[in-house]
Amino acid sequence: MKDLFATRTSRMKASEIRELLKLLDQPGIISFAGGIPDPALFPADGFAMAFQNALGAEFQAQALQYSVSEGYVPLREWLADHMRQIGIECELENILITSGSQQALDYLGKLYLSPGDTALVGWPTYLGALAAFNAYEPRFDRLSINGNRRAAKYAATAGEGAIKFAYLSPDFANPTGETVDLRGREALLDLADELNCAVIEDGAYQALRYDGEPIPPVLALELARKGSIENCRTIYCGSFSKTLSPGLRVGWVVAAKPVISQLVLMKQAADLHSATINQMAINEVARACFDTHIPMLRSVYGARRDAMLSALRDHMPEGVDWTKPEGGMFIWVTLPKGLKGADLLAKALETVKVAFVPGQAFFPDETGANTIRLSFSNSDEATIREGIRRLGEVLRT
Repeated sequence: MKDLFATRTSRMKASEIRELLKLLDQPGIISFAGGIPDPALFPADGFAMAFQNALGAEFQAQALQYSVSEGYVPLREWLADHMRQIGIECELENILITSGSQQALDYLGKLYLSPGDTALVGWPTYLGALAAFNAYEPRFDRLSINGNRRAAKYAATAGEGAIKFAYLSPDFANPTGETVDLRGREALLDLADELNCAVIEDGAYQALRYDGEPIPPVLALELARKGSIENCRTIYCGSFSKTLSPGLRVGWVVAAKPVISQLVLMKQAADLHSATINQMAINEVARACFDTHIPMLRSVYGARRDAMLSALRDHMPEGVDWTKPEGGMFIWVTLPKGLKGADLLAKALETVKVAFVPGQAFFPDETGANTIRLSFSNSDEATIREGIRRLGEVLRT
């Protein structure tokens, strides 16, 4: 059967993070691997009530029936209001509900990329985005936003295809935890206009800021320039996975209507619509507690970030560097040259039972072997300190 597979399947690889998650069943493992929300912080009681209400006599038929591809209207109404609060004025027709923001990335790759086209991405960048885009056989080139020079740069070498989009997560990026400053975002918009390409803004972590001043989303900045979302080239991808529940797989896309219309056609061809009952539950919980739930998450995750940064200062040997994120779930660690993250992982699992993600998988050209990604979201502060102590012990040896 393999002889019948499409050529694009040769570019599909198993996610290193998904594979690492299989290790978590082993006893005694301290995991800084997946960017996983702490399940103890899910609004479980709210969801229990929401599903009960959805299956009550009044809403049962709607909850269990086929629905429109664009998404559950009350949820899209809530999202339109939520987007306005962060500076993005939009209508219902500018919003599509997806099965997590990962599905949105897959659809956008399908929408924009022909074989040989160029996608500009960070170096490193989100592994899931690389996996989603890779199936459509693009070239990847570096999108670097230099905070010192306050300029966006690209390095697209000559090829047959066009530069179709720049992809980035401007707030607390996965995997580095870094944030693009205001001038960098403005420079990115200048670059996109110059190249006549789209901008895919991954806002998965936008709500999880622990300190520092909020920066408007890229789409909000473009709206301020161009007056209407219909004139904007930026496409915003959002998700409830990091805030309310990853298991319900509810994300959304906000963009100009012609983009949404094409994505709706893809949605109809792929899965008709996202699960109606999940959308109904998310809508009820978001309306009931989103504005109080987010500050709680910021407090808890912020303390865990602080614990990891403190432990890194206390236990990492000389020659190890790391980022200092203002939010999100990740800290990016650079090891001394010649030391590979994959080798360190094997040694750490064998000797001290600590897991993390080697950084090489986040680079399209598989460089960055001396980097690792640490996640602090799913471990308490004592566990974080112990895990980093053990990791420092391995590094010193």
